[in-house]
Amino acid sequence: MLNRILLTLTLTLSQASFALFSLDDFPKFPKLPIVGDFDPASLQRTFNQFTDAKPDFERENRMISEIEDAVMDGDVEYLPISNDKEAFSIYMEPDVDTPKGGVIILHSRGFHANWADVIKPIRVGLAEKGWHTLSVQMPVLDKKATYYDYVPIFPYAHERIDAAIEFYRQRGVDNIMMISHGCGAHMSMSYFDKYGDGKINAYVGVGMGATDYKQKVVKRMPLDTMLKPVLDVFGEKDFPGVIRSSESRKSLMDISGNSQNAQKIIKGADHYYKENGTDQALTDAINTWLSELK
Repeated sequence: MLNRILLTLTLTLSQASFALFSLDDFPKFPKLPIVGDFDPASLQRTFNQFTDAKPDFERENRMISEIEDAVMDGDVEYLPISNDKEAFSIYMEPDVDTPKGGVIILHSRGFHANWADVIKPIRVGLAEKGWHTLSVQMPVLDKKATYYDYVPIFPYAHERIDAAIEFYRQRGVDNIMMISHGCGAHMSMSYFDKYGDGKINAYVGVGMGATDYKQKVVKRMPLDTMLKPVLDVFGEKDFPGVIRSSESRKSLMDISGNSQNAQKIIKGADHYYKENGTDQALTDAINTWLSELK
């Protein structure tokens, strides 16, 4: 009789658990189409894990040597990372008595921390509006590398993000925001997927969801599980994939339930904000949203 009672209780609790939680409640890997001879499901099996794939450190060093002496707005900072290495970054301090906080800026695929499009306008513009800004060099690959090529090296971006957060903490800056563009957004999403967003105060994704022809985002962005406010901003003339996926990103943001989440479209802008005045409009939109957070 006792065994029968215990069995009944066990079954009841199991049914209750399935009623509260189903497989639909957990992030899933989407089914990805094969591209040529490549099956991207292999990227899903090792997502956010270190593999034999490595960044092109030689190309990164060449890029840094070309831009380091050209930095006029801000100071070069080398952030300590693993294996006694350092990550190049550019820090700019606001000329105000009471700074609003610190912003970490992550550039897109194959570019650099002082990239003239998107990155420099944001890092300089936000500093002029009262923010500390730190633009961090992210891992790079060959010029011809695609989104699928970059996915295996995402874990190398994580330690650079942590190093940037620690940079601000050591300076007593605890209101820390992150802004990332293009593949930088993919890298930050992989970071949040693995570690959560507890170390920052807000996140801004610019041109999120950009991939290459016939390539799909490997894993659903964890926007539904992020606890901090998120601004999803993209250009009116952005890449089709960015615009097309904006509704699904909005749905995920709605699931998180944060009333401060928002989407913003920059009129007339493409993915790189090269149209006259669009980089300023982007900077203004980001500053306004960040400044109004409670």
